[in-house]
Amino acid sequence: MNHYYSLISRKITKEGVQIAHYKPTKNAQGAWNENEQHMAPATGVICAELEKFQPRENMQIARISLDILGMIHLEEFKITTQIIRPGRTIELIESKMETKGRVCISARTWRLSVQNTKEISGLEDEKLKFYKDLKTWDGITTWDGGYIKSISKNSRKIAFEHGKGQVWLTNDLEMVEGQKTSSFVKLMGMVDTMNGVAVRQDTPFEYMFPNVDLQIHLYRLPKGNRLGLDVQQQYGETGVGLTSAILHDETGPFGHAEQILTVREMP
Repeated sequence: MNHYYSLISRKITKEGVQIAHYKPTKNAQGAWNENEQHMAPATGVICAELEKFQPRENMQIARISLDILGMIHLEEFKITTQIIRPGRTIELIESKMETKGRVCISARTWRLSVQNTKEISGLEDEKLKFYKDLKTWDGITTWDGGYIKSISKNSRKIAFEHGKGQVWLTNDLEMVEGQKTSSFVKLMGMVDTMNGVAVRQDTPFEYMFPNVDLQIHLYRLPKGNRLGLDVQQQYGETGVGLTSAILHDETGPFGHAEQILTVREMP
């Protein structure tokens, strides 16, 4: 299989709501539980629906905020997308992913108008070392699941120490069967990998640390098919952690992402 998902159907209601049904492949399988989807491709397929939803050339996606409300079952699912705050220059889109009749991911996306701000543009994020100079990173194979297998041979490590890591990732799969995957969907569909590339613990882990959300902020849309992650993972003293990353494509940094973690002893 050369894809993560198969599209079963998509329709637009008379109210303008976009409803799509999908079937996941083994490539979308998660790392914590063999019966669930990994949040990375789940994010990617939600972004594929966002791309299809009422596209406007004068608007760009600036933030995607995803909350994980329950297990993302490795079974057929539905994504419903609609505008909840319409506007000429600013709009808010809501996406809900449902498996087994329950919402498992709730996502809200701000789409903002495109403006010419070249005269005052400026970035403080430092550019990562280019992936072509790096060797394959075998450390990603610490994790199980179909999604990790899909990126394992295309992982390159720049630097790593407990709680910090710099990695380049890509994969050879389409997000949706029979559809060419855009740079936006390809890279958004790997962002959630950040929580597993800069772990503060030695393996085997004494504590588990799944994320309950994924917040992505973009100051431009990404290009190409390789994602660079400059990651830092931190644990508090009361069971809450934070994974943060600067996001890069082959031309440089393009945004930030963060995840809140529930840190607890392994069962």
